[in-house]
Amino acid sequence: MENPHAERQAVLIERITKNADKCTEVILELNHCVEEILQANTHVKIAADLVTKYHKNVQYNIEAMKGKDA
Repeated sequence: MENPHAERQAVLIERITKNADKCTEVILELNHCVEEILQANTHVKIAADLVTKYHKNVQYNIEAMKGKDA
């Protein structure tokens, strides 16, 4: 006579394994999509960095001009 608990555990382990495999596939696909998005946004990031540096330079020059007026 087979152990009914062992059969149930085997079924549960099989379900867990299948779900873990599906989860892994979805995470790999998500990673691929995120990589594509990051590559597509490279130019936007470069432009944002340039604007940030420009803003800092403008702020610095405004502060330097205030010091000369005083």
